[in-house]
Amino acid sequence: MSIVVENLCFTYKKNTPLQINALNNINIKIESGELVGIIGHTGSGKTTLVQHFNGLLKPTSGRVLINGKDTTSKDIKYLRKSVGIIFQYPEHQLFEETVHKDVSFGLVKQGLSKAEIDEKVSHALITVGLPLDIIDKSPFELSGGQKRRVAIAGVIAMEPDILVMDEPTAGLDPAGRDELYDYITRLHKESGKTLIIVSHNMEDVARLVNRVIVIGNGEVVLDDSPAEVFKKTDLLESIGLSAPQITYFMKILKKNIPQLRDDIYTVNDAVKEIMDLMKQ
Repeated sequence: MSIVVENLCFTYKKNTPLQINALNNINIKIESGELVGIIGHTGSGKTTLVQHFNGLLKPTSGRVLINGKDTTSKDIKYLRKSVGIIFQYPEHQLFEETVHKDVSFGLVKQGLSKAEIDEKVSHALITVGLPLDIIDKSPFELSGGQKRRVAIAGVIAMEPDILVMDEPTAGLDPAGRDELYDYITRLHKESGKTLIIVSHNMEDVARLVNRVIVIGNGEVVLDDSPAEVFKKTDLLESIGLSAPQITYFMKILKKNIPQLRDDIYTVNDAVKEIMDLMKQ
């Protein structure tokens, strides 16, 4: 399921003294099955952009098409089923007595039978890597990483074709981040869903995605592979971003070891590059 954004502009509080132009002439296309990162500094417009994908916001001008359907159409049910958005700190939205009730909340609203709901809840929990023996526990008894995955399971259970995660690892400890990284990678590989990761954390994006869209001051600044995007450190810094720390380290190391590549953006690639050089 594809996303096409054409000449998208969005203005908050239009025609008031507080008017803010948040998006300016955005043009992008995300193909079905892609794993894409959208990065930008706080206030750059990245969250505003993805809120257009399921009709939470309507364009001031331009349009957004989800599988050919305009997001300004009245078929909101189609959009909400097609595009699931998991906002920052989704665990703050947990409110039911049990994990089962929280994950099944949207399914109950669809009027599904108990058997269908139970099957979808179990499948969603397994998909996010949670054991089924927590199904009757209070979500508030779980760890931070588990709570977040329960919240994600609630969206997964609705079976969206496109899944948007806004700052998915914010506030998690290293173990929780690693668990979530593994889940995202596995979900994309096994489901073939279109996954969009919104973040200002370069390490997160470098580790996960195959394509990076950089938003700065409401405009698309870069749209390319991680290797091509993160080698442009001067441009990234000019809009308040940076490359992953390992990229800077490799550039410093290259001054003393000229044969080293400096277009590296993950720790694993850096280790491989250094080990290969040592073997030589």
